[in-house]
Amino acid sequence: MTTLNPALPYRDRKRPLWLMSLFVPALGLIGPALYLLVAPLNAWLWLSPAFFYFGIPLLDALIGEDPSNPPEEAVPGLEADPYYRWITYLLVPLLWLGFIANAAFVATQPLAWHGVLAMIISTGGGLGFAINLGHEMGHKKSALERWLGKIALALCCYGHFYIEHNRGHHRDVATPVDPASSRMGEHIYRFVLRELPGGFRRAWQLEKERLARCNQSPWSLGNEVLQPALISLALYGGLVAVFGIALLPYLLLTAFWGAFQLTSANYLEHYGLLRRKLDNGRYEICQPHHSWNSNHLFSNWALFHLQRHSDHHAHPTRRYQSLRNFENLPRLPSGYFGMYLLAYCPPLWFRVMNPRLLQAVNGETARINFQPGHRERLMRQYHLQDAPA
Repeated sequence: MTTLNPALPYRDRKRPLWLMSLFVPALGLIGPALYLLVAPLNAWLWLSPAFFYFGIPLLDALIGEDPSNPPEEAVPGLEADPYYRWITYLLVPLLWLGFIANAAFVATQPLAWHGVLAMIISTGGGLGFAINLGHEMGHKKSALERWLGKIALALCCYGHFYIEHNRGHHRDVATPVDPASSRMGEHIYRFVLRELPGGFRRAWQLEKERLARCNQSPWSLGNEVLQPALISLALYGGLVAVFGIALLPYLLLTAFWGAFQLTSANYLEHYGLLRRKLDNGRYEICQPHHSWNSNHLFSNWALFHLQRHSDHHAHPTRRYQSLRNFENLPRLPSGYFGMYLLAYCPPLWFRVMNPRLLQAVNGETARINFQPGHRERLMRQYHLQDAPA
């Protein structure tokens, strides 16, 4: 563990670089700006998707990784520094303005179908950043941050994530009952059909049970699933009222692509990892080795250290700037953006990640979350055997 030399006050070398968390999502405006100011070419609109899915993995490879941690003595000061919070505060209006500006651009410009597709992918990628921001702020204790998290999630019509993630996923993570934990042998296109509806059902049920304990109806305004949903309805309804019903397919497809960015992150964060079931029927406490991690610098700057996922599950209220790396954890070969591309091609994903999974669990089948119906095939394919009872 790093310790602080009292003669040398700790300085966060990454401090200015966290502004990348503002800069990278703002790149979704570059294509429309070039289209309007330079020349009306649909090709401009593909610049942001190209950077998100190819440029960031390249930068991760070139810049590399940083496994260092802040000294624990410095963490209270880091957590109290308002600079880091203001970055998250500023990202909320930036994301909202970008989403509305892109919707207006699509509604008013004669784009080719592939230009509209580029805008869906680019703006939907921005919504992925909004969900990540909601994830960071939704875990905090202050009412302001929690509400800003809901407002960010409302952009993507994904406000239920506030409940589903905090009270559902963190409870059930790395178990077969968690719709947000992927299984060995499960490709991402099957996972999305389980995760998206499963997450909403769990969020609604959790909130329904909470309100019942308070003698309130699930249809009351106290329902924290409905609160951001009403914001989403006002936003999307307002855009349709201003620009016409023809904009609605673009809005819905963009929202889906934003939700799919969360699915992509969930898919790789706990792939195949399993918490042991104890004799009392409960699962063991979530440990750092139940999450996949990455220390790749650029994508961590863009994602508020989301890729240090083990420490997040161990300490959900710990702020992004002080999340730690741990030794001997399951490691991803790239940052999240590079892993997304791998996940979208299941044969490549299985070829790369299944051996890494087996290495991470030391070949212990009791620590693998198998896709139902695939266990025997995978055990034969990788020459696995159950440990003797």
